Amino acid sequence: MRKPTASGRKTERSRGPAGPPPSPKKSAANRAAKAAGRRQADRSRTAASRNGRGEERRATEKTLRGGKLRPTVNPPASASRGKYVYCIIEAAEPLRFGSVGIGADPSEVYTVHYKNLGAVVSDAPLEVLDSTRENVLAHERVNETVMREHTVIPMSFGTVFKTREDIIELLRSAAEAFGDVLNKMQNKLEFGLKVLWDRDQAVREVESEDEDISRLKKEISGQKGPTYFARMQYGRLVDAALHARSERYVAVVLDELRDVSVASRINKPIGDKMIMNAAFLISRDQEQAFDARVKSIASRFDKLTFKYTGPWPPYNFVNIRLKLERA
Repeated sequence: MRKPTASGRKTERSRGPAGPPPSPKKSAANRAAKAAGRRQADRSRTAASRNGRGEERRATEKTLRGGKLRPTVNPPASASRGKYVYCIIEAAEPLRFGSVGIGADPSEVYTVHYKNLGAVVSDAPLEVLDSTRENVLAHERVNETVMREHTVIPMSFGTVFKTREDIIELLRSAAEAFGDVLNKMQNKLEFGLKVLWDRDQAVREVESEDEDISRLKKEISGQKGPTYFARMQYGRLVDAALHARSERYVAVVLDELRDVSVASRINKPIGDKMIMNAAFLISRDQEQAFDARVKSIASRFDKLTFKYTGPWPPYNFVNIRLKLERA
């Protein structure tokens, strides 16, 4: 967790050329003048400090009026506590979920309400949180705890508000949007599915099945002269063949999971081995059916590896643009 560091101030006293000693009267006057100067400087520093604090407060208030979703500030080392928001749920009564919150010493997780909406929060330092493994896992742990009994709208990691009143204002200003999403996500869960293959094995398969690729490979291996252009053409043909093959696999998987899911979202694959990176929105009563269907598909495609995770809050299916506005 990054904390602002207080830098010490160094002062240097300038020295002028040595001169004759002052007279006693002049010394007394100088001492009086210096004392008055010090008092004036102290008053100036105090006023400047007050002005600085006032400007900091005004800047924070201006940021909140500007409609920022995460009205965080960069406080001094002795920062006050803010409110970390994990998710939004439908709940009219105050709830507590135990000491499972973010931080080295897990904080108490509770709800802040506006009418029938509740923000699940815990007290946290009013600063930008590092996305360390411990912090991210704590964020997910709270959402998983809450979603056991509630439909949740997950907030992105690091959402910190300055005060309880700011959270209430968020709930009030976005009440209609929150209510609409909660209705659509009622009793729904997210599952992730990643499909991977052995790319080298797939290349060998397309080389043996595609006549043009097979012919080019033989020409390249038999040529004694430069093979640059032949290799370029070979690479383009192999990439196209692999892309077409992976798309066929993905189409089959999506088609077979369509009737046991509410919606799906395809994300960009990561690395050469991954051919599918998808999220599926599932009704709670279809969880077992979805699980059985994934296992059935995986058993038929022995050349593919299926990585199946969940249930999660519907991270990939909630897309609300939130604004905190004040009159």
